[in-house]
Amino acid sequence: MSLQAQLEADLKDALRQGDDVRKGTIRLVLASLKNQQIENRAPLDLQQELSVLQREAKRRREAADEYERLGRGDLAQKELAEHSVIETYLPQQLGHDEVRALVQQTIQSTGASSQRDMGRVMSALMPQVKGRADGKVLSQMVRETLAARESAG
Repeated sequence: MSLQAQLEADLKDALRQGDDVRKGTIRLVLASLKNQQIENRAPLDLQQELSVLQREAKRRREAADEYERLGRGDLAQKELAEHSVIETYLPQQLGHDEVRALVQQTIQSTGASSQRDMGRVMSALMPQVKGRADGKVLSQMVRETLAARESAG
């Protein structure tokens, strides 16, 4: 079953149960998937569907952070509730230790030794963690690891 078909089935369940948050969130995600499909002029594969979901989850997380900053906790809670619904459809996120191990392994395999090699490390690392780790966290971890190697070596 494709992700879109799963969302449509879950939308029917949310309608039956009267779950307004799930219903609204799934409708917005389905609309985003449809818009991406129209933009691509072709059906979406699983990677593209997951990419759309990740983008929508990131938007909710960033909006919640901004609402919190502005003192609008009520709107932040709404965004976080939508984010948690979207997150149920995304692959399991890697833990901090798993990410650190992948970073170390990739730095060793690419032979990176300084900050100048960051692009090479990130381009080798991103396909391995696609959708399972936050790019900002990953980038920060690579930067810190390379800086530590640079100062030690």
